[in-house]
Amino acid sequence: LAALTVSFMQPSGNQTQTQNSFKAVSELQSQIDFIRSAVHECVLSYPGGDITINNPAVTDAGADRRYPINPGSGHFTGATQGPTTGSRLARDIRCPGNPGDDQNHASIFGGATGKFLPPAPSLFNDWQWYNGTDGVFFWVSSSRSDAFIDSAFDKLGEGLAPCEHNIVTGAANLDAAGTTTCAAGQKCFRVWMIRKTACP
Repeated sequence: LAALTVSFMQPSGNQTQTQNSFKAVSELQSQIDFIRSAVHECVLSYPGGDITINNPAVTDAGADRRYPINPGSGHFTGATQGPTTGSRLARDIRCPGNPGDDQNHASIFGGATGKFLPPAPSLFNDWQWYNGTDGVFFWVSSSRSDAFIDSAFDKLGEGLAPCEHNIVTGAANLDAAGTTTCAAGQKCFRVWMIRKTACP
């Protein structure tokens, strides 16, 4: 009886893992599409960006001035909406061309735009943002060892071009300068919007 019980439970467990993986992939893909769509809307609506980024002080080396910069950038010092020190959360990014050539970039997500970026799915940390020498990308991470996370990242990658994403495992720099990292014990899924580095 015990052997039969185990044999019936195993497929159920596998089915649950598959369902969890499918749900995570669906939620992550939806958030990827939402972030990219919102950022592209900003860039297309305000193609001039903000030419005062890095002028005169270098606060965002190599940043593309059309795209949102680090939400915690020193460029926002003195702005009406001050920087969140050290923040890289994607939900805090602002549109550099709105208004143009001004430190008071309007938030992309929030009540003013009616766009709200939900928290990352359960077991994942919130999406983070990078705009610098290596290009423009955002990433999500997880410190959990659940097998379905590997499966979810693999499935998510299947829907993106090889040069459009990376899966990074533990204690690795995400940019050449080491300003962004995938921490030890974490798995990170990165989505590129602009890639200035070579594609493996």
